[in-house]
Amino acid sequence: MIQLLNFAEGIAMAKRATKKLFKTLDMYEAVKGVVPKMDELFPEARVKDLKTETTTVLARLGEAAICIFCDLENSIKAETGRNPVPGGAVHPLTRYTMNYLRYACEYKDTLELVFKEHAKIKRTDSTSKSRDEYDARDTSYAVADDESPFAVQLARVMALLDSNLEAKSKLYKEVALSSIFMMNNGRYILQKIKDSQEINACMGDTWCRKRSSELRQYHKNYQRETWSRLLSFLSHEGLSNHGKVQKPVLKERFKSFNAMFDEIHKHSVVLWYLTDG
Repeated sequence: MIQLLNFAEGIAMAKRATKKLFKTLDMYEAVKGVVPKMDELFPEARVKDLKTETTTVLARLGEAAICIFCDLENSIKAETGRNPVPGGAVHPLTRYTMNYLRYACEYKDTLELVFKEHAKIKRTDSTSKSRDEYDARDTSYAVADDESPFAVQLARVMALLDSNLEAKSKLYKEVALSSIFMMNNGRYILQKIKDSQEINACMGDTWCRKRSSELRQYHKNYQRETWSRLLSFLSHEGLSNHGKVQKPVLKERFKSFNAMFDEIHKHSVVLWYLTDG
């Protein structure tokens, strides 16, 4: 038992890296699982000291796991590249973050226990901001008594990712392409959450509905910047003079319509990564 505790403490004290989260949680679960069996396995005189030492090791493992998971925030903040992803495709940061969260949430029950027992989080009354209302700029990190601290941290990560993507969308010169970028990344995020029962349970239906509403707005923005402008060339306004169609104006309208249609088609089919759904 002493060897197990020493090994666990070594893991807790080791240099932290995101890839070590899962090993740390595995060790936490292993040590936690031994505690109920101590009374049967060891002499009564040793049990009290072993439980005390085990509690200390669990606290260190728990705090290490929390620090590693929360370091995902730093990874998101550190991604400040100024080169837009070609074609408005899903950003590598989005893929990395969502895949990391998917694997992390396979340990959802353990992470919720770890955050509840070992996180140094300010707790407030029930009037605190819920995870559905979380703002990435709000660093108070307050948690209501009936909320999971892990779910709040997860919402914090999602809010930071959203903020980062919003900033990256402004790197595109075309407003329509900016909307495509937000649609592609937003749909990727939403699909990953829907595919993971654990993440879905943490984020909740309200968050998913809000995200779906945002995606519809990005789609409307895209339509307004492309097809709505295209249809304006088909307007009758300005075509007639005293009831007679002005052929030069009509010809110019058709020319402008065809040119813009070709441009939109080229971008949306060849360059832009429009996703289904």
